[in-house]
Amino acid sequence: MNYDPHYNPFFSKRNPVYARRGMVATSHPAAADIGLDILKQGGNAVDAAVAAAAALAVLEPTSNGLGSDCFAIIHDGSRLHGLNASGWSPAALSADVLLNAGRKEISPFGWDAVTVPGAMAGWHELTEKFGSLSPAELLQPLVSRFSPGTDGEGGVAVPPTVAANWERALNAYSKHLPDDPAFRHWFEHFAPRGKAPSAGEAWSSRDQLKTLEILGKEGFRSLYDGSLADALLQFSGESGGYLQREDLMDYRPTWVDPISMSYKGYDIWEIPPNGQGITALMALGMLKDDRFSAHGVPSDMHRGIEAIKLAFSDTTRYVTDPGHMAHTAGNLLDPEYLAGRRSMIGESAGDPAPGTPPRGGTVYLSAADSSGMMVSFIQSNYMGFGSGLVVPGLGIALQNRGHNFTLEEGHPNRLEGRKRPFHTIIPGFLTREGRALGPFGVMGGFMQPQGHLQVVQNLIDYGLNPQAALDAPRWQWMQGRRVMLEPGFGQEGCNALKRLGHDAVLESDSGHFGRGQMILREEGGGFIGATEKRCDGFIASW
Repeated sequence: MNYDPHYNPFFSKRNPVYARRGMVATSHPAAADIGLDILKQGGNAVDAAVAAAAALAVLEPTSNGLGSDCFAIIHDGSRLHGLNASGWSPAALSADVLLNAGRKEISPFGWDAVTVPGAMAGWHELTEKFGSLSPAELLQPLVSRFSPGTDGEGGVAVPPTVAANWERALNAYSKHLPDDPAFRHWFEHFAPRGKAPSAGEAWSSRDQLKTLEILGKEGFRSLYDGSLADALLQFSGESGGYLQREDLMDYRPTWVDPISMSYKGYDIWEIPPNGQGITALMALGMLKDDRFSAHGVPSDMHRGIEAIKLAFSDTTRYVTDPGHMAHTAGNLLDPEYLAGRRSMIGESAGDPAPGTPPRGGTVYLSAADSSGMMVSFIQSNYMGFGSGLVVPGLGIALQNRGHNFTLEEGHPNRLEGRKRPFHTIIPGFLTREGRALGPFGVMGGFMQPQGHLQVVQNLIDYGLNPQAALDAPRWQWMQGRRVMLEPGFGQEGCNALKRLGHDAVLESDSGHFGRGQMILREEGGGFIGATEKRCDGFIASW
């Protein structure tokens, strides 16, 4: 039959998924299955999350990879733990270095944007603290599925959303990557026949299988003090990079206490800065005393958009590596300050500036097991495949997270050596009266806190079930008064926002509105899970 796997003219209704013993929800079906394999082999939710994250790093390279960063919130059955595995900039790199070299901005392509990859160090920390299986055991289900076989067949079928994003990235990299030999490895590895794989085509990589084999033998710290580190440093030295051995050896993720906002009887948890999760908490703090009527009501959307605008105006000005912030998370979440910001929301769209607080392309997955352990995990290259640099022979695509730094003099997020940038990826978690409800998240750059706000409102203000809360049409504030709406709001909804002063437009590309997963624990035991219709999401349950 001849058909287009990307043509979906009808609304697709998904039902929530229920399970009793365990659940893994990811944006790629095979990754969810791999996580469930680990649960069935006796691993816990952290083991399953790390195995699924490693799988996503090679199966969905359009959004994350072996050179990514990651963050996680873990409920161990009694309390929450937060992990910040975002990498720092090389010690030899700074804004002055780039300005003296004639740069006017930080290019998203090449070594200027490369920070130390934090994901593998994050996998190491998670498994050391909470895991029960070795790296080799965690990677074995992925290696078995991903291997091409002696006849060259095998590998894992590419889902439609990944295929579309792969084609989009190939077009962009073909157009924008500098004419430099260092970038040829990206094309050799991810487009070996000069094209992106189509939906249903098998994807496998002997280079990445080699990396997985090394990780199984040396452990997840190999990229920092093992043979993978040697290869990365050799590539950096040969192609004009800034990384030095100490940048890798000294790097450690940070265990942090998650921050929260109480919203109408529930507590919403995020990782503290340098992440942007505080943006969602600030917006929720502004709206916690508001009453809302129904999803899609223009006045409800207006207040949410204005709250997000106010929150972003602060976080993009003040949030960076915590050691360089003039205002703490507590300052930004101060109730009186947020009440003052709420008073600025009027009946028409505004153009807010940063306030003065008091002093004081990503993959997301969820996992849960019967012991009460639950994991909210997110991992990203930042922009698609990242910097366009791939370590030769290993298939490690390096992220371009450093593009989020600024060269602006005096800005707290100015590029300096050994500094973590303002970060977009954010895992979320819900509790109520001290009881863990479960993990949730929405991928998609600066859409993420906007997605968190809307999903939380869908659950709490509008009483939607987890699947409906993810399926509901979304808006995304872009900049100024410009807002994109999914077609589900209709032209009338768009026109209503225009009458409120917003530059609103309907956007048919669902890729602009994030992709999420959620697992919540039922009061009587067991789990209810949901995954996005906007991606190839899948829930593996037991």
